[in-house]
Amino acid sequence: MKTVLSIAGSDCSGGAGIQADLKTMLANGVYGMSAITTLTAQNTTGVFAVEEVSSEFLKQQLDAVFSDIFPDAVKIGMLPSAELVEAVVESLKNYGAKNIVTDPVMVSTSGCSLINKKAVNAIVTGLFPVSRLVTPNIPEAEVLTEIAIENKKDMERAALMMYEKYGCAVLLKGGHSINDANDVLASGSGVRWFCGKRVDNSNTHGTGCTLSSAIASCLAKGFSLEDSIFTAKKYVSGALEAMLDLGKGSGPIDHGFCFAGGST
Repeated sequence: MKTVLSIAGSDCSGGAGIQADLKTMLANGVYGMSAITTLTAQNTTGVFAVEEVSSEFLKQQLDAVFSDIFPDAVKIGMLPSAELVEAVVESLKNYGAKNIVTDPVMVSTSGCSLINKKAVNAIVTGLFPVSRLVTPNIPEAEVLTEIAIENKKDMERAALMMYEKYGCAVLLKGGHSINDANDVLASGSGVRWFCGKRVDNSNTHGTGCTLSSAIASCLAKGFSLEDSIFTAKKYVSGALEAMLDLGKGSGPIDHGFCFAGGST
């Protein structure tokens, strides 16, 4: 069985972060592992407390995984400090990690910054160059490119700017602001659009985590980058279409919709 490591924060309500990643990996036929960067107290209505792990403890988690069950792909999520970013980059390089998919968690859905400028700089200078793919949403891409993204031409321009600047493939997600489910990939093959079905479901907590984890799972199984994105988007659409409704706020999607006995 192929293996995937998630390096990300914990969501105690199960909809995003490590918990969403592991569910996604299971549903996509790979063995999931985790290295936790941040503990959060959160649910569908908000985040109430955050505690970072130490960079030394994060390194110990990574050593434990890489030295025993080497991952075929790595998904990276929330890294709130430069110290944690640097610890991850050092480990990835030391172990020769491959198929790295980075979801740069920088801006909240409401537009608030989640990490400081020092951490952003560490991500773009250290983590992006070792990644096979990065998956920013529109608010994050606006931070990284310093341009306003208001339409599909802006998305293409921003994705190409990031690809040329950071040297990794970029999947810019159109779910924020553009009001559709279409994403654009900028890579060595040029620009390609991936059209998705817009699902009328207000419960979208953790969709970004889920998409990047599904892509990493497909890469681990040997799919091409383009096929991995196509398959992952189809999986996320299915999880949204299952119409799981939990919690008082923006609830989680149904990661297990494809299993017999699920909510469908």
